Amino acid sequence: MDGGVVAFVLAILVIAVLIFVSILLTSKRGYRFNVEVYQSKFLAIENKLKKDVPATYMTTIIDGDKLLDKAMMEMGIPGKTMGDRLKRAGSKFSDINAVWRAHKMRNAIAHESDMEVSYKQAYNALAIYKQALKDLGAI
Repeated sequence: MDGGVVAFVLAILVIAVLIFVSILLTSKRGYRFNVEVYQSKFLAIENKLKKDVPATYMTTIIDGDKLLDKAMMEMGIPGKTMGDRLKRAGSKFSDINAVWRAHKMRNAIAHESDMEVSYKQAYNALAIYKQALKDLGAI
């Protein structure tokens, strides 16, 4: 092969590699959510929580937990359960311990028949789920 042809092929390869690297470096990484949909769903959950209606306390916690789990699954975070996904996604959250507390409260609601939740607990859990969804970029 002629020296000029080899240089030409090498130059094309170098340019192709540079273009590939620049695309990788400038593209946003991670999953892109439909933020409007998640904001709308979370707002609906928040609006369900009524201070004078204790029946709403537990359901809003469960709904917030479900929405966060849906976001993690949509991102492709692996795991059979939400707990598994939380273990793998811990570094994505600004306060993973708070997310765990809210999720454990949800589990207690789902599995303990005598579980009682106050308005303040429900309100705080929703605030935790909201921050977690923000941390993931869903809202």
